[in-house]
Amino acid sequence: MDSISTDKILGTKKGAIGTLTFNYPEKHNAMSPEMSQAAAAVIDDFASDPAVRVIVLRGAGSKAFVSGGDISKYENNRSTPEQLAAYNKMSVGFRTSLRGVGKPTIAMIRGWCLGGGLAIALNCDMRICSEDAQFGVPAARLGIGYGAESLGQLIELCGPSVAKEILFTARRYTAHEAHRIGLVNHVLQAGMLEAFVTQYAETMADNAPLSIVSAKRVIDEYVKDPSKRDQALADKAVADCFASQDYVEGRRAFMEKRKPVWTGR
Repeated sequence: MDSISTDKILGTKKGAIGTLTFNYPEKHNAMSPEMSQAAAAVIDDFASDPAVRVIVLRGAGSKAFVSGGDISKYENNRSTPEQLAAYNKMSVGFRTSLRGVGKPTIAMIRGWCLGGGLAIALNCDMRICSEDAQFGVPAARLGIGYGAESLGQLIELCGPSVAKEILFTARRYTAHEAHRIGLVNHVLQAGMLEAFVTQYAETMADNAPLSIVSAKRVIDEYVKDPSKRDQALADKAVADCFASQDYVEGRRAFMEKRKPVWTGR
């Protein structure tokens, strides 16, 4: 197993799965700007490694995925417009790297997934949680406002009315409520979560990488406002499939009744 680690952000590779761990359990994995920068570096490393085909994000311990921003640092990091701009730049940079990575991403969630933590999870392709997970956006209890970059995915998943309810009430949602409103894909017993996510990730890793990239690009562009779509990016991802060695291999394997060997080329 390979690793790329800082003290609060861990990046590990095992087979085709890259795992990013938020490693600040004593503060429920609350995020600082420095952690966001380190997390972006891990995602960029996973993106550039052809051996990594699926990315899993998780929190250390069982109490939280990410409980939000580290509020103890707000006084020094978010007190002035200049500080706020610098703070947001680092946070948005990580989420942009996560959203743009050309590989499937899964948020594996135990415990609290709140505020900025929920924003991270929403920038993943899928969210799979344990029954003890809790979700919420406590901005209205802290006097915080979020822009469209942070709220866009929430609105797309849940719709504007539910998004307003989440933000207006600032309450906690249980795992099963989160599943009902479309925030998460699956809910598992805590003891089954990691094995389920690993199996899910391995299932994806066994499929043609370029086909997954094309599906991701097409879907991500489709849900954007038409004026903001990068149609060329989506079209290229589809064309790359049909021009690839994997396309030839897939047809041959089907005819020969064997498992295909994908190279991502």
